[in-house]
Amino acid sequence: MPICPPPSESSDSGSRAWIFHGLALGAAAAAAGAAYLYRRPRGFRTLAVGVIPARYASSRFEGKPLALILGKPMIQRTWERVMQATSLDHVVVATDDEKIAECCRGFGADVIMTSVSCQNGSERCCEALQKLGKHYDIVVNIQGDEPLIEPEIIDGVVMALQRAPDAVFSTAATALKPEDAFDTNRVKCVVDNQGYAIYFSRGLMPFNKSGKVNPKFPYLLHLGISCFDSKFLKIYPELAPTPLQLEEDLEQLKVLENGYRMKVIKVDHDAHGVDAPEDVEKIEALMRARNIQ
Repeated sequence: MPICPPPSESSDSGSRAWIFHGLALGAAAAAAGAAYLYRRPRGFRTLAVGVIPARYASSRFEGKPLALILGKPMIQRTWERVMQATSLDHVVVATDDEKIAECCRGFGADVIMTSVSCQNGSERCCEALQKLGKHYDIVVNIQGDEPLIEPEIIDGVVMALQRAPDAVFSTAATALKPEDAFDTNRVKCVVDNQGYAIYFSRGLMPFNKSGKVNPKFPYLLHLGISCFDSKFLKIYPELAPTPLQLEEDLEQLKVLENGYRMKVIKVDHDAHGVDAPEDVEKIEALMRARNIQ
């Protein structure tokens, strides 16, 4: 169920065609040079909230959400992109740090204060959902260190979950660059031929007998976006940690190990997350090259 430009389309930055294979979207979705316009379904998982978890403490990059990227805090850059997603009814920042909260309120974001005891972004999203005091069918966990996240990807994972009643979770993947094959910070994934996740790993998957990257194989890189059915999100923190989750240190494996189904959409997207201080300069250079202010 990929979202990607067809081989014959131009790759001009001003013109992007998004194709939603397997979703029966009709001819309009495949119009050349036009971005897909999200259309709200009726009656099933209709209300969606976007939650951007943000914490100050980090072993690799303390205070990361407040790091400046071309003069704006990274959390603001991410929030501005998320606000462009048409599938979200509401967007909030969930944080346990008053400095981050004050910063976010300053640029107009809604903020939910969460506990310092949250073990991960999913647990922070769950607490934020409870404190919102309003019913939502879908909760999208959008990492605050993705300042170039595409709004279309957010819309894509929301729509995938709306159209897959047997799944409780959806996410996105893109083509893995050869230079990232053995980078353990780049999570790889494999899916079945119906677009459901089989496994995620920090190691290269699949791994052939030669032990080398096969340049002809379409390896997939997992993007850090998680879309939950809200009922499942409420029980997710109650699920005990699982062996594969702990070994790989990947939250999404707890979903799979407990037998739940997860939809994965394939997208055409350069992953530009910020994992360490040196990544800030890379992001800024890319933004300058693309004339992003």
